[in-house]
Amino acid sequence: MKIDNIKNLLELFQHQYQKKNKEDIFLKSLKRPQKEYSWESVYLNIIKLSEEINKYINKGDRCLLVSENRPEWLISDLSIMLSGGITVPAYTTYTERDYEYIINDCTPSILIISDKTLYSKIKTIIPKKKFIKKIIFFESIDDFDSTFHLNIDEIFEKKISSSKDFFNLDIQRKDIACIIYTSGTQGNPKGVMLSHGGILNNCEGANLLLKEFISKIPKFLTWLPLSHSYEHTVQFVQIVVGAQVFYAESIDKLIKNMGDCSPEIMTAVPRFYQNLYQKINSTFAKSKGLKKLLVNQTVILGRKKLNKEKLLLSESIVNFICEALVRKKIKRQFGGNLKAFISGGGALDYEVGSFLNAIGLPTLQGYGLTETSPVVSCNSIKDIRVDTVGKPFIGNSVKLANDGEILIKGENVMLGYWKNEEETNKVLKNGWLSTGDIGEFDGEFLKITDRKKDIIITPGGDNISPIKIENDLNKSKYIEQSLVCGDNKPFLVALLVLSPEYNDISVEEVQIELEKININLSRIEKIKKFLIIKKQFTIENNMMTPTLKLKRYKILETYKNEIEKLF
Repeated sequence: MKIDNIKNLLELFQHQYQKKNKEDIFLKSLKRPQKEYSWESVYLNIIKLSEEINKYINKGDRCLLVSENRPEWLISDLSIMLSGGITVPAYTTYTERDYEYIINDCTPSILIISDKTLYSKIKTIIPKKKFIKKIIFFESIDDFDSTFHLNIDEIFEKKISSSKDFFNLDIQRKDIACIIYTSGTQGNPKGVMLSHGGILNNCEGANLLLKEFISKIPKFLTWLPLSHSYEHTVQFVQIVVGAQVFYAESIDKLIKNMGDCSPEIMTAVPRFYQNLYQKINSTFAKSKGLKKLLVNQTVILGRKKLNKEKLLLSESIVNFICEALVRKKIKRQFGGNLKAFISGGGALDYEVGSFLNAIGLPTLQGYGLTETSPVVSCNSIKDIRVDTVGKPFIGNSVKLANDGEILIKGENVMLGYWKNEEETNKVLKNGWLSTGDIGEFDGEFLKITDRKKDIIITPGGDNISPIKIENDLNKSKYIEQSLVCGDNKPFLVALLVLSPEYNDISVEEVQIELEKININLSRIEKIKKFLIIKKQFTIENNMMTPTLKLKRYKILETYKNEIEKLF
């Protein structure tokens, strides 16, 4: 399949659908095992739902999609496109105020909502918005109104009036496929307009990357919210490679679900890998005797191989034993079939990445942002360089501004921010997108070194990366989360959330741990004082974005008085 010749995402689906065994299962829910859809049923249900949506929208109208990950998500997304509409995904973790902001901003004609819990957050907003014509639910709700509400299962039970030819649609690569609102660490989100061509460009790059190591029908486990641009594009990559897709029950059941479906591929954000690192490292630390020797050698020799260092004959023998007794056992805990984790949505700490690769969990770090559909680059399985985010995808141009900011140009770059020309013009100049990330680029491999907006500037004019120090802090078994601050202050301080099992340790023990971490930091990077926070930073308390990034401004605002006392 030549993706660069394909006009739109529906044509992409049709190409793959025609090649597949129509009865093969394509989409399956692990939370609701009865919800599984073959390639044939996905195709037919896209047409049925589209016929219904067509009654209420015109070309270019927006349709808000609010749902947890489940098979109906992809079917709805493609149905909206087939109807000439534009999908607007929204996080399930949003508050009523967030939903009202997005509804006011994009004025959707149709809302697609999974269940009554999510409906309860939006219910009071709907009567005020005359532009909303219909609501489609995935599940039953208490106050169902047949004149205004539709149930997707009832739509799926209908007969289609005519088959659809996805190849002759009036949808071009430059047309808007979706508007994805950035989760926003600095206030109200902006609606990023992504084109069919931008997502197809990502699919082409991902296909070249994955075909090096995946099977004919690879299994994917998906859990990162489909409302996030990363996972939203991954669902079209799954179509390209003819995958079987499993939707995880929840983040708490990820490891169990990996055992349930034995995936080859799983995509996640750095926070997931950080937690994985802490848990496995903690288990390794408890080992004794020969077992301890083996796990230590597994990490040491695994890192040597990762760095392409030649092993001595004796080391090769030990590494063979480590492979059989340690790495295979670890892989079995993740379903036994894992070919690669793919990390995106933020910088992966070098220690974390090299550790996971060393113990037999190939972890490919990529880079991108919502505004680039979202992938810019990714490591290849044949050449993993943990300190980089790999080579740019085909069709991406990368260069650095004078201050080191990464600039991107290509079909994958957004069309702009929805109804926000001022913000669009701030980041898009002559086709080049200013990413806000600082990096290094040797013409082949891209490296992310900092985040422009997160840099702390000392009174002496020194620039400090808080993320680098936080990564060091978060590797401690005592520390679950941390935030470093001290902009224009004489020294740095840290807000620390302790790991649940170490909640009772003394301030003195925390101080000793900090001193160990400070040894590896420069004079200006050292943490002089700290504050222990009792409550975790979570999505629910508005301290984290739905993609598990800290909302720095919100945390600093909440603990402003306590932080000032530290200085």
